[in-house]
Amino acid sequence: GGEGSDMSRPVKNKTQGFTLVELMVGLALGLLTVLVISQVLAMAEGKKRSVSMGSGAQVNGSLTLFTLQRDIQHAGYGIAQLPSSLGCLVKGKRSGADAFQFTLAPVVINNGTSDGPDQLTVVQGQTTGFSTPLTLTGDHGATATAFAVKSSFGVPAGSMMIAVPKLLGSGSTCTLFNVTHDATSPLTAIGPTRLPNGGGDAGPWNHSELFPPGGYVTDDLLLHIGSLVRRTYAVSSAHNLQLSELSLTSGTDVTQDLYPQIVNLQAFYGKDTDANGVVDRYDAATPTTNDGWKQVLAIRIAVVARSNQYEKDEVTASAPLWDVGTSATFADATPETCGASKCIPLKVSQLDQWKHYRYKVYDTIVPLRNVLWNS
Repeated sequence: GGEGSDMSRPVKNKTQGFTLVELMVGLALGLLTVLVISQVLAMAEGKKRSVSMGSGAQVNGSLTLFTLQRDIQHAGYGIAQLPSSLGCLVKGKRSGADAFQFTLAPVVINNGTSDGPDQLTVVQGQTTGFSTPLTLTGDHGATATAFAVKSSFGVPAGSMMIAVPKLLGSGSTCTLFNVTHDATSPLTAIGPTRLPNGGGDAGPWNHSELFPPGGYVTDDLLLHIGSLVRRTYAVSSAHNLQLSELSLTSGTDVTQDLYPQIVNLQAFYGKDTDANGVVDRYDAATPTTNDGWKQVLAIRIAVVARSNQYEKDEVTASAPLWDVGTSATFADATPETCGASKCIPLKVSQLDQWKHYRYKVYDTIVPLRNVLWNS
């Protein structure tokens, strides 16, 4: 009875928890691991965005260059067939809209101010058949309603045409009009040697006040352009390639944005100054005479596309460079040496925080095919 039982003694619990120091060390290691992983993920995501945005800039730049090149290649159709008409000031108006005027040339460059983006205006005709100039066989007064021509073959009703003096002189103007057809009378119907240009619903482009006071005379010419295409490409304030196109249904320009993140557009005329059929000089001076326009055989363009990704660090230290080779002669630009070649800096410093973005230059030389084929 005097012996005690071990079961009656208290048992000491030997299991112990973490100390405060151990918990703090564990939390610190966990936070450090999360921080490293977060930085790695953020860096990887940043690189991914830079690559994807760079790819987007390449697409926008390529599409911009393709669009400009395609239109310039077709420029001058229906116009360049008559070299003596190049440079004429054309007056046009559609009923219900304001009158407008444009230079009769395949491509006109409007230079931007302070090395800013240029504008390109492309003019061409579009016909379902062929396009050849027609010669007048009689005078056409300013208020006359029909042209007498050697042959009206291939000109359907509704076709747009441009009346051109045989020889351009100081103050000469050309007139845009459309052909009408009213079979109720021989005087208003298209005939083998007659092209009416009456007014009304059938002739919305026919306005006597646009004709020269003396009208047009024998041996002057008519350019058959079918439908007039006049497009102007520019860089908008929102950094988009912008297209303004003449609407034939309203007689006004309709504007739309095409491709984003296009920040500069520069263009030069390629001119043959010694009449040997080869471009020997590039300049930005728009010709003012017919002889000057005959020298323009090509258009040289460069487009600067910007990545949409803002970089925390400055990734661009200077203006993007347009490599123009070593042999080309530029009259309105001073290329600088870049390695074994020569380059023209393309301004992007007008953009906010421009050094924090990446840029790529796309360039090409586009021959004016309709001018070359005609000559």
